[in-house]
Amino acid sequence: MLRRGGDDDLDEIGRIFVAARDRMSYLPRIPDEDRPRIGELITRDDDELWVADVDGQVAGFADLRDEWLAHLYVDPAWQGRGLGSELFELSKRERPDGFRWWVFQRNDGARRFYERHGARLVKLTDGADNMEREPDALYEWAA
Repeated sequence: MLRRGGDDDLDEIGRIFVAARDRMSYLPRIPDEDRPRIGELITRDDDELWVADVDGQVAGFADLRDEWLAHLYVDPAWQGRGLGSELFELSKRERPDGFRWWVFQRNDGARRFYERHGARLVKLTDGADNMEREPDALYEWAA
């Protein structure tokens, strides 16, 4: 079930973010001191949060911020079951005029996922402008 997320979900959102990012071995490890509160650090009060709730457990989330998909992550234990597709389709419905987001170039699985769902690659960068200094790709979905 997809539902609006809120402050009560931030710990689970953080847990999912950390679990997914830990699998991206090309990225710097999230510092131990930030891990317990990462849900608070990566979201903003005015973000539109959506969570995939499976039997009372948060298994994935989408974070919409203005005309941006700030985050879309699925717990690695739940990947490959359609939750990411559901969250992305919901993002399209919530932003019918289109939106943009960044993906690391080396995140081949995510790039294939988005392209299968109608996303268009806008540009590639060398990563100089992101916190991780990792080459990234700007994507968009346009209605």
